[in-house]
Amino acid sequence: MTGYKHVNLNDLVIELGEDDVKLILSTYSCPYNKDVEWFLRHKAIEFSKQGLSKTHLIFTSYKDELVLIGYFTLATKFFFLKKSSLSNRLRRRISKFARYDNELKRYQITAPLIAQLGKNYTNTYNRLITGDELLKMACDKVRGIQNEIGGKVVYLECEDNERLIDFYRQNGFVNFGKRELDGDELDKSNTKYYIQMLKYLDT
Repeated sequence: MTGYKHVNLNDLVIELGEDDVKLILSTYSCPYNKDVEWFLRHKAIEFSKQGLSKTHLIFTSYKDELVLIGYFTLATKFFFLKKSSLSNRLRRRISKFARYDNELKRYQITAPLIAQLGKNYTNTYNRLITGDELLKMACDKVRGIQNEIGGKVVYLECEDNERLIDFYRQNGFVNFGKRELDGDELDKSNTKYYIQMLKYLDT
C-alpha cells in the first residue's frame, strides 16, 4: 500500500536503540482495548527479542512528520478445530494443514496468529488508516511468509463483541470456536474467553 511505511520492531530497535524505540511506542494509545496498548508499550520489545512474536509498526507522513499510526503482532501458535465448526468445503481445505486426533475428535493446526492489531488514537492518528487496511497488511505479511514456507491459514482471537466480530467477518474471517483465557491473561482483559476466527488465504 502506498503512503505507509512498514517497519519490523526488531529492526527498529537495532537501528535506533531500545530507549529511543520505547519513546516512539509511548506515543501509542488505544482507549478501546487497553491490552493492545499495554502490549505494545510494555511487552512487544521483549517478546520480539525472545522470538515469541514479531511486531510490525505502521508509520505515515503527517504534517511533515513520520508518525506511528498502528501496529500488528504475529506469532506461531496452534489451535483446535472441531469437525462441526466449519462448512464442509472450508474444513476440507484446512484439514490439509492439520493433524486429526481420533480420540478427541478434533483437528490440531499450527498457523500464524494475528496476536495484536490496533490503530493509534493519539492525536487522532487513527484517522490516517482504516482497520481494513491494517488487517490487510497483517494478512499480506502472513501470505508473504507462507509463500516461502507453505500454509494457507491465519487466525486471530478477539473479545465477544458483535461489532468487532462483524469487522473480521467482513474481511473474510469465520468463527470457529472459543478459548478460555489463561490466568495471566485475565488480569489484562475484560473477558474470560476469546472468540476464535480464521481465514483461508487464497493467493
